[in-house]
Amino acid sequence: MVDVSEKSGTQRIAIASGVLRMQPETLLRIQAGEIAKGAVLTVADVAAVMAAKRTAELIPMCHTLPLSGIEVSYHEMTGPDADGCVGLEASVTVRCMGQTGVEMEALCAVSIALLTVYDMCKAIDKSMYIAYVRLEEKRGGKNGNWRREELQHHKTSAPKERS
Repeated sequence: MVDVSEKSGTQRIAIASGVLRMQPETLLRIQAGEIAKGAVLTVADVAAVMAAKRTAELIPMCHTLPLSGIEVSYHEMTGPDADGCVGLEASVTVRCMGQTGVEMEALCAVSIALLTVYDMCKAIDKSMYIAYVRLEEKRGGKNGNWRREELQHHKTSAPKERS
């Protein structure tokens, strides 16, 4: 594990996102609250928060961080793809005042949120798949700020980066 004891604490923010592709009927049932296991996005919110808080237990070289805020949001992506699947995008913002960044916490949280939705809907849609889990932005720290440059809102092509 990297020694960060000499680094000063600064405000750290990371935003990660990912997409769960599914049949249109599955998304409609999620939105209508018609999934047998319960309120899908509410459960996924809790799972994301739990994952961010436990990242250091899951990723061996991560530091335990005093997280000060975790925000989870979802939105439907426009139009079906070539296979007729629609997308549900999850986005997680993680904040802390610390000596190292919170990128892994944001990535872990968005991954677990999407896996939770998958778990809750797998009985009705075996074709679901997760795509584009990635860091969108990070702020703070020695290396400063970084933001992913979006090519297209629906994220069908390879990501382009800028520093």
